[in-house]
Amino acid sequence: MKESFRTLAPLLWVHRRGLGLGMGSLVLKDLLGAALPLVIKAGVDGLREGFRFQSLLWFGVALLGLSAAKGFFQYWMRVQLIGISRDIEYDLRNRLFGHLMRMDHGFYSRYRTGDIMARATNDLNAVRMMLGPGIMYWTETSLTFVLAVAVMLYTDWQLTLVALAPAPLVSVAVIVFGRKIHARFEKIQALFSDISSRVQENLSGVRVIRAYVQEEAEMEQFARLNQDYIGQNLKLGVTSGLFMPMLEALIGMAFLIVLWAGGKRLLDGEITLGSFMMFNVYMGMLTWPMIAMGWVVNLMQRGKASVERLNEIFQQQPDIASRERARRLGGTVRGEIEFRNVRVRYGAGVALNGVSLKLEAGQTVAIVGHTGSGKSTLVQLIPRLIDPSEGTVLLDGVDLRELDPAELRHQIGFVPQETFLFSATLRENIAFGVETATTEEIERAAGIAGLAPDIEGFPDGLNTRVGERGITLSGGQKQRTAIARAIVRNPRILILDDALSSVDTLTEERILNHLSGMMRGRTTILISHRVSTVRNADRIYVIENGQVAESGTHEELLRAGGYYADLHQKQLLEEELEAI
Repeated sequence: MKESFRTLAPLLWVHRRGLGLGMGSLVLKDLLGAALPLVIKAGVDGLREGFRFQSLLWFGVALLGLSAAKGFFQYWMRVQLIGISRDIEYDLRNRLFGHLMRMDHGFYSRYRTGDIMARATNDLNAVRMMLGPGIMYWTETSLTFVLAVAVMLYTDWQLTLVALAPAPLVSVAVIVFGRKIHARFEKIQALFSDISSRVQENLSGVRVIRAYVQEEAEMEQFARLNQDYIGQNLKLGVTSGLFMPMLEALIGMAFLIVLWAGGKRLLDGEITLGSFMMFNVYMGMLTWPMIAMGWVVNLMQRGKASVERLNEIFQQQPDIASRERARRLGGTVRGEIEFRNVRVRYGAGVALNGVSLKLEAGQTVAIVGHTGSGKSTLVQLIPRLIDPSEGTVLLDGVDLRELDPAELRHQIGFVPQETFLFSATLRENIAFGVETATTEEIERAAGIAGLAPDIEGFPDGLNTRVGERGITLSGGQKQRTAIARAIVRNPRILILDDALSSVDTLTEERILNHLSGMMRGRTTILISHRVSTVRNADRIYVIENGQVAESGTHEELLRAGGYYADLHQKQLLEEELEAI
């Protein structure tokens, strides 16, 4: 619980005034509630001396006044404590989302999207229930128990000890069942994460599922997961179902003891009728705390399990982060990029093995190679999406690890191999990350990317919504939208990672012609499997098995007769065959 408190303590401290007001209202409400049986005792014992209307009136006014005041403080107790639990849920959700935004690629390779979503929804709700109803009723029931028992002990300590005989059994039940509830709720939350992940993957890959006629198979797998989830919830229900009747049985036993022992002492004249009634009222007051204790323990254990799951996320730190005294880029970035003996390892595999090359500022550089040769890994080092396992990457002579990643990325327009569009309008997707982008700038970027004719054909132009992940667009349209997004940033370094693979050669040539003006004076890196894309680059590098195998201009590499020349020859033959 200490670890859980460390996470929640700063949030509770922020709302300390509201918590103080809520807890103060709770204490006053319980004090007034504890005073009610004393008024009843005084009234009943007073009536034994003779009926007087004035005394009865004051007795009724006192009861009504105490009840009204108790209701007033109970209202403020709930408004403050339940409201603050909502505020903390809001703060915690924002903190979690901000933390997730700072995490790097390695984190998302370890945690599934559905699992993260489950923690951000179900677990956060369980924490809120612990902080609101859980803490409120835990404090209320504990204070009510202490106050009632204190007055009962003062009035008749012997009868009180007899009445509280079942209390140790209640404590044992709370401890034993609390542990079982905690363990089973952890399993339930883990299964909920599995279900969320399964749904997210199926919805994202629904076209693949249909193409391979796997609807029935996926529904069967989901049904099995759902059955496990229901099974664990039923087990938790059984545990909770046993817990509550057990508490009620112990409470009933305590009532029987008070009726038997208290009635005997009343008949023997050892206590007054008022004291006997007061004892029964206090026992009634203790009924709710003893019953609520089972529910509260359930809430607290669920909340504790969920805080532990959230802490697991908060304890993860990004491998790529800004240093405390990061160097500023200053002035204008020239765009000179140098790789010095760079090695990148993924587990036991090696993606890059001792790569050393230099990209001059303002050059257009192309990188070609087999699938899996390390091309994408190489360019991901530039915006620090990953860091090298060994070696150094420099921008204008400065090690990238000394720079603030956010400042560095503002200088780069990066179009990754896998195009991702948001469920928004074309305008919003193109201007993503550039809040000040004007309509003219967006249209210009779309024109350079070869998207303008398509936009004219859309019903709402730039305001056309593209659906989740751009599902309403073709592959080529999505790629061109991503290129326009990079162009509108007006970057010093432009990286196109196989960004023209989904367009035909004529469209590719038109886009490259449009890009040529923009690329002038900027460092541009092109990755492609097509010779037509890279032939006009200032320098071409061929990557094989994570190493630079060849480098030179288009003509130089053709004369060398290596991989590039073979690739060129194959593509010429393909074009001739297509023309037949």
